[in-house]
Amino acid sequence: MVPEAEAQDVLAELQRLRARVPLLSGALAASTDGLVLAHDTPGVEAEGVAALTAAALGVAIRMTDATGRGGFRELVVRGETGYIATYAAGSQAVLTLLAEDRINVGRLHLEGRRAGSRIGELVDRALARAPQPAPVPRAPQQPGALPQRPTRDH
Repeated sequence: MVPEAEAQDVLAELQRLRARVPLLSGALAASTDGLVLAHDTPGVEAEGVAALTAAALGVAIRMTDATGRGGFRELVVRGETGYIATYAAGSQAVLTLLAEDRINVGRLHLEGRRAGSRIGELVDRALARAPQPAPVPRAPQQPGALPQRPTRDH
């Protein structure tokens, strides 16, 4: 999805974020469909967290739509021993942070939003430069003919 150079830039941003916020125990950038772009998540399976993030994102988007709250911005889950916070990162990615229970939640949001914005810029810029797939050729239609549906053999 994202070229290696941009993935390295995203990883560097995750590492800087973890250095700035000592109570972060992990940081992950993923596509909105659950593919890992970069991660710094010691002891945590990044692919599983990315897939769960995509599932939670789907529910969060439906909730914001159903309640008229606008587009998705962030999602926070608090467990007994800490937080999982997911922030929008441009149009095609999300940033998920794992934090200890003692973290200052205001600082978590401040740093998470800033990092999500920077990561979103990197990912969106990379996707804008990426070659677009060629359109799938379709069989020509006779003028005035309706498109044909594929038939199923029973």
